[in-house]
Amino acid sequence: MSAKIYVRVISPGRARGEALVSRQPINFYSGINPKTGVVVERNHELEGECIKNKILVFPYGSGSTVGSYVIYALKKNAVAPLAMVNEKTDVVVAAGCIFALIPCVDGIKVSKFRSGEKIFVDADNGFIVKE
Repeated sequence: MSAKIYVRVISPGRARGEALVSRQPINFYSGINPKTGVVVERNHELEGECIKNKILVFPYGSGSTVGSYVIYALKKNAVAPLAMVNEKTDVVVAAGCIFALIPCVDGIKVSKFRSGEKIFVDADNGFIVKE
């Protein structure tokens, strides 16, 4: 197990799972299908990938404020990520994670992660551990 990486807490909670990493911002309003959890944004590096039960790692969100409600819908439809990790969490992603009770942290470079890595996000105590 790796050392703790300290981060800023946006939305509390804990999650352990497989990372799904994007170096591109994510637009929850038009880029994610809220019924399936599949990335539908054309030419996005995660196009066709499902975010369900993943630790979603991306730099920040983009797009409309409706994205907060899409994050909430993902949770209600049981297709949400287990947690979100950002370089800098924008207000849309922050509000969505808080509404949906999804752990969210920021303050770490996306380049530190690779898709498929197992990580533990402790957004109660403000750290991440690569497992």
